[in-house]
Amino acid sequence: MTHIQMPNVAGLFYPGEPGTLREEVQQMLASAALRAGPPPKALIAPHAGYIYSGPIAASAYAQLQPVRERISRVVLLAPSHHVAFHGLAASTAGRFSTPLGDIAVDTEAVTRAAQLAQVHYADQAFAGEHALEVQLPFLQLALDEFALVPFIVGDADGAEVAEVLELLWGGDETLIVISSDLSHYQDYESARRHDRHTTERIEALNDDLAYGDACGRNPIRGLLQAARHHQLQAYTLDQRNSGDTAGDRNRVVGYGAYAFH
Repeated sequence: MTHIQMPNVAGLFYPGEPGTLREEVQQMLASAALRAGPPPKALIAPHAGYIYSGPIAASAYAQLQPVRERISRVVLLAPSHHVAFHGLAASTAGRFSTPLGDIAVDTEAVTRAAQLAQVHYADQAFAGEHALEVQLPFLQLALDEFALVPFIVGDADGAEVAEVLELLWGGDETLIVISSDLSHYQDYESARRHDRHTTERIEALNDDLAYGDACGRNPIRGLLQAARHHQLQAYTLDQRNSGDTAGDRNRVVGYGAYAFH
C-alpha cells in the first residue's frame, strides 16, 4: 500500500475545512497582481500561518495563472524546523494529502535525486513540518494536475542544493519552489531594513546569506547558484512582515515573495 503523508498543520496554519480553505486561498490569489513578462521558472514563497503570510505567498502563486496547464511537476524544497541533519531529506510517501485532496509524488524523480550523496530518505523530517505543507494548497489551486518532488533541507550548502536542482531542472513543465520566511523577531523598522538588504541580495542572485537572513537560506542559496548558471533574473513580488498583516510590531517575522524568469 502506498504511504501517504498526511497533513500536520491543517486547522492550525490554514483552515482544515476544505470549502473554507478553497475559498480563502482563491480570494488571496484573486487579490494578487499578475506581473507582466514571462512566466516564472522558480518561486520563493513564505510559510507562516496564512493569516500572517498568506497574501505574500499568493503574490508568488498568482504568477502561475498563464501556465497553470503547462506545469506538470513541482520541485518543492523547505527548511527543517524540527529535525537536525545534513543534506536533503526525501520522503517515501507516494502521495501528500491536504484538505483539498491528494497530490501524487513523482517517485521516479525522487529516486534519481536519492542517488546523490547528500540526499537520503528520512520520513521523520516531514513529521510535524509545516514549511513544505503550507505551500501545497496554493499549488493545488494555482495549477491543474501536477506531480510533487518534495525535499526537506537540513544543513546543506548551496552547491549541494544546486546539484539537486540541476538534476531535476527539466523544461517548461517543471516549476521550482523554495519555502522560506525572512528575518525573525526583530522590531518592525529593524526587520524592514534587514529584509530589504536580503531582498537586494536575492535580486542580485548573491547567495551570501547569513543564518538570520532567512530560515530557508540553505535552499535559497542553492536556487541562487542555479539561477546564475541558467542566467535567470529575480524579481520581488511582495516583501512585508507580520507587522503589516496580522501581528504587533515589536517582534515581527519577515516575508518575501520572489519570481525567477
